[in-house]
Amino acid sequence: MDSHGQNEQRVVWTVVGTDIGPLLLAATQDGLVNVVFHATDAVRDRTLDRLASRLGTEPVEAPDSPLLAEAIRQVEAYFAGTRRDFDLPLDWSLISGFNRQVLRELASGVPYGSVVGYGDLAGRVGQPRAAQAVGVAMGSNPLPVVVPCHRVVESDGGIGGFGGGLETKRQLLALEGVLPEPLF
Repeated sequence: MDSHGQNEQRVVWTVVGTDIGPLLLAATQDGLVNVVFHATDAVRDRTLDRLASRLGTEPVEAPDSPLLAEAIRQVEAYFAGTRRDFDLPLDWSLISGFNRQVLRELASGVPYGSVVGYGDLAGRVGQPRAAQAVGVAMGSNPLPVVVPCHRVVESDGGIGGFGGGLETKRQLLALEGVLPEPLF
């Protein structure tokens, strides 16, 4: 508790090595709040500054934190091919409005090994003409992999964009059996 008797926000983070490179995982007492691709030192530093600004407290590196333990276990199991669904508390505080609505629908309604079109996802949240806005929501997803924006593709069969890079999207879709594994 802080000096005013309020629960002080605590943000903990760690970096986990995966087949798609290092992922930064950050959590609050409410749940996993951020997953960041390609967590090099520079990316990590920018992310931690942004989290401190948005959440009002300095994130603390805590790889052994109970707040992160289950997220680490599930991410590692996903990349090992032994987990298909994430069952984690999520802190949605970094996203709001339409974007949050779209991402919640994505998390609950697009299972492992399947894909959905931007327009189809827009229709699922009652905004069938908002395909481009769905693309913006995917680009602002603070919880990629766990909230599987890699499963959103173009209606014409194109892979679409991806904040983690197209090669990362291809790798995630191949892991889930949607795309063939690369030959080399």
